Amino acid sequence: MKYLAITVFAVSVVSLAACEKAVEAPFDRGVCYAVEVGAEGEAPRFNKVADNQPQIEFCAARLEEVRLRFLRMGGSRQEITGSYQGQFIFIDRGGVWLSQTLDGGRFNAMARTGDGRLANRPTPSRTRPHRPRPRRNRTNVEQAICGLRHKAGARLSKAR
Repeated sequence: MKYLAITVFAVSVVSLAACEKAVEAPFDRGVCYAVEVGAEGEAPRFNKVADNQPQIEFCAARLEEVRLRFLRMGGSRQEITGSYQGQFIFIDRGGVWLSQTLDGGRFNAMARTGDGRLANRPTPSRTRPHRPRPRRNRTNVEQAICGLRHKAGARLSKAR
């Protein structure tokens, strides 16, 4: 009987948590927003930062400008949250992160270079440079054959 009561209680708690409405980013085309997360229980505010942004990277650059401007005015916040066409953008000292939800998993979109600038992540083909195959040690027979070829080539060139 206790097991049934605990199960019913757990199911009701989970179902109430599922009813909580998730925060969605605005889907306005080309509009970049700064997101101010409200206090506990308050809905976040979306403040328009820029219009006519062709890509999410441009919106991230505008948000980075806002972040740096606040720091130059004496602010202490190192992170800023924004949104662009339904996606959330998180900017911190490590780079730019994207997410579909405000509190979900994040994907690293841009990283900081050594001097603090933002740069696109390199593709996997550029991260691992081409390395030639290591040269294997030749056996005595192979060395002898290569030596004979070399000597024969030298004799032919002298004869000409």
